[in-house]
Amino acid sequence: MKRFTTKMLCRAGVIAALYTVLTWPLGSLAFGAIGFQIRPAEALTMLPFFFPESIPALFVGCFLANLLLGYSVWDMTLGPLASLAAAILTWLTGKLIKNTPVKLIVGGLFPVLINAFVVPLIFILTGSTTAGYWFYFASLTLTQAVWVYGLGVPLYFAVRSLRRRGVSVFLDNTTGEQLEKNALSEHKN
Repeated sequence: MKRFTTKMLCRAGVIAALYTVLTWPLGSLAFGAIGFQIRPAEALTMLPFFFPESIPALFVGCFLANLLLGYSVWDMTLGPLASLAAAILTWLTGKLIKNTPVKLIVGGLFPVLINAFVVPLIFILTGSTTAGYWFYFASLTLTQAVWVYGLGVPLYFAVRSLRRRGVSVFLDNTTGEQLEKNALSEHKN
């Protein structure tokens, strides 16, 4: 992987902050042991397709959200590690699969399934559940899929469109000349 630029570092900070801000105000609805989690921040798990810096950003954002909400040490370790693993696997999917629909389906499975396996385990370790593991697995699979695919896929296409239009915030290069060349080549295709 290439070296992080200042732009990439700033973008990572914004992604981590967005994840935190989209999660923290929802409190127990975002992480609660009610079986269904309201977590629009999970849409951001599609960003590793474009930005490798989103991998550590999602880890940090999840950690900060758990820290601010005052959850257990299990939440602050296993939750961010699950986000990190899912982000790495989504990024790898983007590198290996070029067909957009297949890439989105496969890449989105990682944040859905990893969280569906890990979060019920956290509930059990913290003693915050009376329901069975597989009930939480099924409900979290459903709610994660809603956020990852329902919001994440439109986010994917929005970012892709902004990159194709040459919006510099969404590109890795910084020179105007290169942006103009990219925009012209995209326009011809």
